[in-house]
Amino acid sequence: MTFFNKFLDNIVHQREAEEDDSFELSGKKPEYHGTIVPYPNFRPRMDANVDEETIITLLVQRTNAQRQEITVAYANLAEKNLFRQLSELSSDVEDAMRGLMMPPAQFDSFILGKATKGLGTSEDILTEVLTSRTNKQINDLARAFDDETSGDFTQALLAMLEAKKDESHTVDRALARKDALTLFESDETDVSVVIDILTSPFKSTQKMDDINLPMALDMHLKGDIEDCLIDIAKWAWSTPAFFAEKLHNAMKGHGTCEYTLIRVLVSRSEVDLKRIVEEFQAMYGKPLQECISEETKGHFETLLLRLCGPV
Repeated sequence: MTFFNKFLDNIVHQREAEEDDSFELSGKKPEYHGTIVPYPNFRPRMDANVDEETIITLLVQRTNAQRQEITVAYANLAEKNLFRQLSELSSDVEDAMRGLMMPPAQFDSFILGKATKGLGTSEDILTEVLTSRTNKQINDLARAFDDETSGDFTQALLAMLEAKKDESHTVDRALARKDALTLFESDETDVSVVIDILTSPFKSTQKMDDINLPMALDMHLKGDIEDCLIDIAKWAWSTPAFFAEKLHNAMKGHGTCEYTLIRVLVSRSEVDLKRIVEEFQAMYGKPLQECISEETKGHFETLLLRLCGPV
């Protein structure tokens, strides 16, 4: 689990320990941490009546709900399908725009479909989506999920598809300690115990310290199930750091995984991308925008940078 320890070491913002066995994470309504906000004085017909060069920039400055209105207005004004018009763009730009124009549930379904098509299944992407989405989003996805996996990994995915995440703001420290003890004392071959604790309710993992958690996961697990459980633990520990690491890995070494950049930036742009950008800077000592500029160019670079927001 050395790579998990490395992940923890990269996280600069450590959470403060609380003394109470049960406490509220926040009594206030969760703050908005997306980089895209509703455009003021929004007029879909005016937005739709622009050239194709301008509409690329414009769409990145509108929320997904506003983009759906622009799509309808464009069809009425130009008698053309905006989605089809965007397909004439370069490959990476087209893929990014497709993601932006799809409603969130449709984009997630597209991601899962892409992950399960062709030879083999992209298990890491399945885990990423099912781990990071809300119960409602998972329920919307469940009908579209095409099971091409098997064994312990499938068991973990099906547990996440049950959409039983604890989405309250209360953390039960006593339960966290109990779950940690169960992990330590469980038989190394009893993967079902680990899956049950890490996939439901997900809160226990958040309150284990940076020594206990890696040790609890240091079992004789290999392959997809190990990667799946590690990703769940990383997400529970710090969602912004979880996605910051994915973005970093997409750009490190030779070559760039444009699809990962698109998938993460589009799906998190109205959720928590602002926090992901901040965590990326804290973990790697370099702005995410600067890394993107070094790895991409043209309209694709501009689009991704606008999603990230200003440095």
